[in-house]
This record gives sequence, C-alpha cells and structure tokens, in this order.
Amino acid sequence: MYILAPSLLAADFAVLGQQIEETERMGAKYLHIDVMDGVFVPSISFGMPVIQSIRKISRQFFDVHLMITDPIRYIREFAECGADGITFHLEAAEDPDAVIGRIREHGLKAGMSIRPGTPLEAVYPYLDRVEMILIMSVEPGFGGQTFMPEAYERISRLRKKIDACGLSVKIEVDGGIGKKNVQEVIAAGADICVAGSAVFKKRSISENISYFMEAFENGEIRKE
Repeated sequence: MYILAPSLLAADFAVLGQQIEETERMGAKYLHIDVMDGVFVPSISFGMPVIQSIRKISRQFFDVHLMITDPIRYIREFAECGADGITFHLEAAEDPDAVIGRIREHGLKAGMSIRPGTPLEAVYPYLDRVEMILIMSVEPGFGGQTFMPEAYERISRLRKKIDACGLSVKIEVDGGIGKKNVQEVIAAGADICVAGSAVFKKRSISENISYFMEAFENGEIRKE
C-alpha cells in the first residue's frame, strides 16, 4: 500500500485547519511537517507550537522532518507536541545512532534522510535501525522545486538493498512529485510520496488527492 504525505510547507496557513481536515477526509494517512532552522537549510519554517495546535484536529500520522543542526537536542520536545515519527538528516547529526536511540526512547518511528549529493551507501549501516529512509529528490529547504531525475536510480538501488537485506524499511521520497511523475516514483520503489504544491495548489485539494490515490491504485496493479 502506498501512502500520500501532504507537505504542510505548501498549505495556506490562513485556513490550515480546514485544509488538514480535507486531506484526512480524502485518505491522506500522513502529514509531512518540515521543520527548518535557517542553519542546516537556508529557510525557517515552523516548530513545536504549530504541531501541538494541529495535533488536536488530526488523527493522521505526523511525519516530522527535521532539517535542523544537531537534531538530538529537540527529540523530546517534538515527541511531546505530537510527532508520530521523526526523520533527521544524516549530515546534520554528530552521532546518528544516538539520535535514532533517542527517537526510539520516546516511542516514535525513526527515519533518516540524506541530501541529493550524499552517497546513498551512507545510510546502509543504519537500515536495520530505522523504519524509513527519506530520499530527497530536490535540495532540502524550499518547496516548489523540480524533481531531480537522478533520484529514480537512488530509489531503485535503495529498494534493492532493503529487499536483499530482508528488511521492511519504507522508502519516502520528497521533492517535486506530482501528476507527471508519481507513477514513476512508486515504480522505482517508493512507499511514501511527499507532495506539497501538487496537493495544496492549483485545483482543489480533493481533486489533487484523488489523482494520487488513483495513481497509487494503478501502481499496485503494475506491481502484482
């Protein structure tokens, strides 16, 4: 089963609650929440108060993506405000094993992400300790970017490695996913697709999510 994770970075915060409720009603099981510190990436987004506020209105899985330096500092705070899973960047952690351990101590799902320029092999030593690997198909830090085609090969290689190891690690892909490429992304081996502009912009949220769900269904057929 494939999962859609609408990225709140592209949402309209003037009507954020309504938009979140619409994504849940249409079947989006995850919400992707990008936390950026202006140091690890150039942009600054939002933090614990926003997550705590929206936790009250959503039963979705809060997929918190920390694009911050030294992420171990804030694991407890994000757990307490409502995160279900925390994904951190390998490049931002001095001791990745310690970060994974801290996430698990708080009963959360652990995920690891890498920038497009980081060798894929860098995550291999951690595959048996995390529930998810996030492949960035754009440079992290800004929404609305164009999907990098070289990500397909990285997704495919990671899928083969995970399967060869007999692991159940999910592959999440974030950046530039929309109607033109979602089927290719899942065909390459992705389980979870993060989509911001493709969910919250242009047509209605309901229409946009319906398209993703149809693409996922077709993808299931192709995989069988």
